[in-house]
Amino acid sequence: MEVRSEGSLQARCDKLPAPVIPRNRLHVWFIRVCSSILIWTCLVQLVAVGELWHPRLLTGISSHFSRITPFPLHVEKAILSPPPPPPLPARSYKSNGFLRVSCNGGLNQMRICDMVTIAQFLNLTLVVPELDKTSFWSDPSNFEDIFDVRHFIESLRDEVHIVKRLPKRFSRKYGYKQLALPPVSWSNEKYYSEQILPLFSKYKVIHFNRTDARLANNNLSLDLQKLRCRVNFQALKFTPQIEALGHKLVHILQEKGPFIALHLRYEMDMLAFSGCTHGCTQEEAEELKRMRYAYRWWREKEIDSEGRRLQGLCPLTPEEVGLVMQALGFDKGMQIYIASGEIYGSERRLAALRAAFPKIVKKEMLLGPEELQQFQNHSSQMAALDFMVSISSNIFIPTYDGNMAKLVEGHRSVNLYQNGTISWSEFEASVRQAHNKRTGQPTHRRVIPDKHKEEDYFYANPHECLCERANCDDLLGPGNPKTLR
Repeated sequence: MEVRSEGSLQARCDKLPAPVIPRNRLHVWFIRVCSSILIWTCLVQLVAVGELWHPRLLTGISSHFSRITPFPLHVEKAILSPPPPPPLPARSYKSNGFLRVSCNGGLNQMRICDMVTIAQFLNLTLVVPELDKTSFWSDPSNFEDIFDVRHFIESLRDEVHIVKRLPKRFSRKYGYKQLALPPVSWSNEKYYSEQILPLFSKYKVIHFNRTDARLANNNLSLDLQKLRCRVNFQALKFTPQIEALGHKLVHILQEKGPFIALHLRYEMDMLAFSGCTHGCTQEEAEELKRMRYAYRWWREKEIDSEGRRLQGLCPLTPEEVGLVMQALGFDKGMQIYIASGEIYGSERRLAALRAAFPKIVKKEMLLGPEELQQFQNHSSQMAALDFMVSISSNIFIPTYDGNMAKLVEGHRSVNLYQNGTISWSEFEASVRQAHNKRTGQPTHRRVIPDKHKEEDYFYANPHECLCERANCDDLLGPGNPKTLR
């Protein structure tokens, strides 16, 4: 009989393996970890593909996350705010191709509403517009830096498909050749259906490299004009950051009483390219001329400044603005907000105007440097702030009949009616009475055959936006012919 000592028994025990976790449990945990990784990977891919092709597919998920992730600053407001409206039903159509557009000019020249209208009319898929980064101001802003891109896409989904970017297979990186062209200015539906649409049978992507004045002001179907209205006054909404700061500017001004928004179009680029140098020193006139020659794309180089001024083609100088406002009887204590960029000649040119109206302010005087820091060197974002103040001012005075003046005029007309301040009949009667025998009453736009630049612009007089009926002919005032010959 074998007898083992206690010591040998202890040695054997020490060699026994430590207790282990059952293999079944390890399998369960392993499967759970792998499943979680797989699910999150699929979700990320799904979101990426969804935003690329049809952002509306994931609206519910995205909006859910956007509501949950950030903590509301004001809990009471978050609870009491009404739920967002249900998404519009998407328009169902077979897309004929992709329309890529590059806007030329600043905020007031983009004409994005025209590009949306063209895409809808031709049954195209619109790529979110690219903004001009090569103009005098060299603004690096993208569309999403100025406008709420999600709102833009979702609010128009029942009219046109809009994607944030082209699918990769159509990009130049993958060797795809796009057709780039500037559409003919002031073109109508016939041009786009007969000249542009057939091109999509060969090129699935067409790039419009200019967007200003590419669609006629007049003689378009009412449905297309209504779509322009919808884009301008509903779909194009500034980013929350711009809207918050714009509302703050308006609030600061309104707290101190009524105010005038003065669009003093007297910046360096305006004077250089118009050739208007009245009131400038000889050195300044030479500097403006050099700038005009530095930009090859500007056609006119030698300009007769006084001749152009006598034709009424120059903006009012700051000194002239002061005289006109005094003649109109404005109170010396009236607040005046300068809605423009840096005035050429700076304070020297503003001295006479400031002497007549001391309460002249700019956004840089009303807001702190830290509030404007994110907008510095972004002229279109700065212009968006000025635009918000201009449409909210008690009085708007433009010193030049340019794009900004036309846009603000149109927006103020529509806002007055749509905000329910007065009914249409009251609005129509009061305006006609106030402007009797003048050119301000509600009327059809003037149509001047073969002189589109001289006729009334849609943006300044969007009378279709004020008409909720199928026929807007009764807007035509007596004694105001629709067509001038």
